[in-house]
Amino acid sequence: MMKHFLSVLLIAAAVPALAQKTDKISDPVEWINPLMGTASKPDLSNGNTYPAIALPWGMNFWTPQTGKMGDGWAYTYDADKIRGFKQTHQPSPWMNDYGQFSVMPVTGKMRFAQDDRASWYSHKAETVKPYYYSVYLADADVTTEITPTERAAQFRFTFPKSDSSYVVVDAFDKGSYIKVIPKERKIIGYSTKYARGPLPNFKNYFVIYFDKPFVSANTWHGNTIAQDTLELQSNHSGAIIGFKTAKGEQVNMKVASSFISVEQADISLKRELANDSFETTKEKAKAVWNKTLSRIAVEGGTVDQTRTFYSSLYRTLFFPNKMYEINASNKIVHWSPYTGKTLPGYMFAGTGFWDTFRALYPFLNLVYPSINKEMQEGLINDYKEGGWLPEWSSPGYANIMVGNNSASVVADAYIKGLRGYDIQKLYEALKHGANNEGPIEAVGRAGVKYYNELGYVPFDVKISENAARTLEYSYDDFTIYQLGRALHKPASETAVYAKRALNYKNLFDPSTTLMRGKNKDGSFQSPFNPFKWGGAFTEGNSWHYSWSVFQDIDGLSKLMGGKEKFASKLDSVFSLPPVFDDTEYGGVIHEIREMQIANMGQYAHGNQPIQHMIYLYNYAGQPWKAQYWVREAMNRLYKATPDGYCGDEDNGQTSAWYVFSSLGFYPVTPAVDQYVLGAPLFKKVTLNLENGKQVVINAPANNADNRYIQSMKFNTKDYQKNWISHSELLKGATLDFDMSAQPNKNRGTAESAFPYSLSTDPTAK
Repeated sequence: MMKHFLSVLLIAAAVPALAQKTDKISDPVEWINPLMGTASKPDLSNGNTYPAIALPWGMNFWTPQTGKMGDGWAYTYDADKIRGFKQTHQPSPWMNDYGQFSVMPVTGKMRFAQDDRASWYSHKAETVKPYYYSVYLADADVTTEITPTERAAQFRFTFPKSDSSYVVVDAFDKGSYIKVIPKERKIIGYSTKYARGPLPNFKNYFVIYFDKPFVSANTWHGNTIAQDTLELQSNHSGAIIGFKTAKGEQVNMKVASSFISVEQADISLKRELANDSFETTKEKAKAVWNKTLSRIAVEGGTVDQTRTFYSSLYRTLFFPNKMYEINASNKIVHWSPYTGKTLPGYMFAGTGFWDTFRALYPFLNLVYPSINKEMQEGLINDYKEGGWLPEWSSPGYANIMVGNNSASVVADAYIKGLRGYDIQKLYEALKHGANNEGPIEAVGRAGVKYYNELGYVPFDVKISENAARTLEYSYDDFTIYQLGRALHKPASETAVYAKRALNYKNLFDPSTTLMRGKNKDGSFQSPFNPFKWGGAFTEGNSWHYSWSVFQDIDGLSKLMGGKEKFASKLDSVFSLPPVFDDTEYGGVIHEIREMQIANMGQYAHGNQPIQHMIYLYNYAGQPWKAQYWVREAMNRLYKATPDGYCGDEDNGQTSAWYVFSSLGFYPVTPAVDQYVLGAPLFKKVTLNLENGKQVVINAPANNADNRYIQSMKFNTKDYQKNWISHSELLKGATLDFDMSAQPNKNRGTAESAFPYSLSTDPTAK
């Protein structure tokens, strides 16, 4: 009897595992966990995210604020208290925020300072969705709910029975203004706070309406209630308005903001919220999310894989965010972070091209090209108004990171088929950026004179991260060459960029078969430790950056001694111990720690430079190793939990890697019409392209063991290549993968199967 009982138990235990596979998803937004990546701190990042309550690419996001005012770590999962609900534009904690302000309900005493008004809360009494947030604030006995539009939001506060119910508005320090207008149940104000500047004439104006008359109204500055004034301009301004409430009474609040004026904020509020109830706005926001997410439908994964996929997709749909507004005449306008004026046309902000050129922008070009068309028009305005393309916009030029990767972002969009904007102006901008030093190190090209004369940025001329700059400039030159060819520019004009695209060879050290800093006199920098982070490299070491030859992997392979030795070198990344030299930083930076603890050797997926490396086995005739390691990285390094990333989730890039890899391919070389194969994660994926066509990816035998491609068909025909064409996918396509637990070591081994490399391009001149 006991034996029979145990067998029943075993069968019952097995059923959930078998039934775990998901079918068609009708409500993808409900699979998202916006808390993925929020269990982070400065010395260890599991994503460095915050729960963004917003619409895709919305101008404004809202987030519960657990951190102190001005702290980039606005919301951390392990925090106990909420200090406010913040309107934010923050791309990452390291970049911090701009134009932020917050609201917070309190009861009992009239408390407004951030520590005094803070309330204990629990994740057990918190609901977090992209389109809706709710939390119970225990100290105030108030439930706060939020639902967003692109430039506005609705709040709903459920108060207890109290003669002393309040809402605090905090316009933050560094210069702010507030005015309470009780007759209109209205508060207006602005914040001038920003982390990266200078920003001329910067203000984020806000307007707030309540549906209940105020019993009391006060303004405050710093820690002091202002006397006898409902209008206040100071370093740190705020307001607190009071109500008498019955138990369970709901007070509704509508809020919108503008970088142009209070009047424009009011226009956006009335246009986007109109007379909608909280529930109506919530349903509209949910519908926008589901419509946007439904471009990709996944089937046949586990519950965890499906959650992780849609949570990652959510992160790819935020940055860069819209910074443009629609005025009373329904014209698109923006405040310029370069001139401080209101000007016509598009503007976006909050992206670092050092991160996002790799997969985020290629992902938009495949799945959401129309929003990237707007972004390209925004780049034209960046150039016209500021004189340069940004490399990090936050919201203007931020002096951080290296490279001139705006070239990749512009070239890839045009080569992938985007049209209808002034590409000639952008081509002019690329040439300008490639041949000049900018007003700050991170705009244009630092060290460009050395680079153009010597073919590299020297190690010994006091230009930091010189090897990283050289490798990225070389790839960026390739993308300019590619765009020039696509625009039918004369060879006399494009040849210089084709030549510079091979500059990576100047840093290759035959004695170590790795990339190494080089001095002005042509000697390699010494001593050389390939495990040393920083110095010649950016947030990584030579083992990470030596693969940054996106444009010519075949050429790199030959330098390393041919495809067998190249593949062996790739193997070494995983087999080496996670040792490091942190002397350049004087301590362990979080990126080092994240590599060390991942148990994947020198593979540092938590930072961007190496994220394409796994796919390079396809250029060495060993595609099954790419298939193995892609699945390993997805399995080990991603999960839809608060600690669900393996490093910074920078502006959607690390998420875009997961989304692409789930489909079974990845854009190793943006500005080339190819994706390099990995292996799909799901049994079926349907891409609903913007042009009305579908790409269907079938892998019915896919499971935890069957991670290898036995064979593949493209539109029913046997397919042997290790890459697929973007332009062919746009025509509509069916990809059929026969998956197996054993690798097929014959498929994809011939050089004719290898993806694009500049040195094997017969049309290159």
